Amino acid sequence: MKTILIANPKGGSGKTTLSVNIAGYLANRGQRVAMLDLDRQQSSALWLATRADDLPRIRTLDSKKGHDRPNDWLVIDSPAGLHGKNLTHALKLAHKIIVPVAPSLFDLQASRDFLQLLADEKAVRKGKSSIGVVGMRMEMRTKAAWALEHFLATLDLPVLAYLRETQVYVNAAFEGKSLFDLPPYLAERELEQWAFLQDWLEQD
Repeated sequence: MKTILIANPKGGSGKTTLSVNIAGYLANRGQRVAMLDLDRQQSSALWLATRADDLPRIRTLDSKKGHDRPNDWLVIDSPAGLHGKNLTHALKLAHKIIVPVAPSLFDLQASRDFLQLLADEKAVRKGKSSIGVVGMRMEMRTKAAWALEHFLATLDLPVLAYLRETQVYVNAAFEGKSLFDLPPYLAERELEQWAFLQDWLEQD
C-alpha cells in the first residue's frame, strides 16, 4: 500500500480539499483507496459519510467493513500543527508528501519553515519519501506564485499544481464528490490544472 500524506502546520491551507480530491482521483482510476482523517474537525470523514454508494468506493481506515481488505493507497489528511514524534511517525509511513500552500505572506512563511523541517527528516533524506507542493487558491503568474517558486528553487522541490479558487470544489464537496466524480464539462479547467500532479502521483 502506498501512503500519501497531506500536511501543513497551518490551518486553512487546503489540506482537506486536496485530500478528498486526491482520494477521488485514485478511486476513479479503479484503485482501492482508504482515507485516514487525523484532523479534529473530521472534515474528510464527514465528506466520506455523505458520499453516495454509486460513486467509486473510498474506505475509512478504521472502517470495520474495509479494515481487513487490502488497499492500494492510503490518503492521510493530517491536522494543523503536525510536529515532533507525530510528524516523524507519519513520515515513516508516507511514500508521497504533499504540502498545500495558501497565497498569503503568513502561509508562505509557515510553509517555508515546515518544508525545511521536512528536508531535515531522516525518511526524506534517505529518499524514502518524495515531497511536492501545491499552490492552493493560487493562480500562476501572481506574486504569491512567484514567491513560492523562488523559495522552492532553493530546496529543489517541485510545484505539482496551482489550483485556482473556485466554487466547483465547494459544490462537489457538499455532495461527497471530488472533481473526478463530476461530468468533465463542469470542471474542465480545474482538471487541466491537475495534470502534472496526477503524473507525479503515479510515479514510483
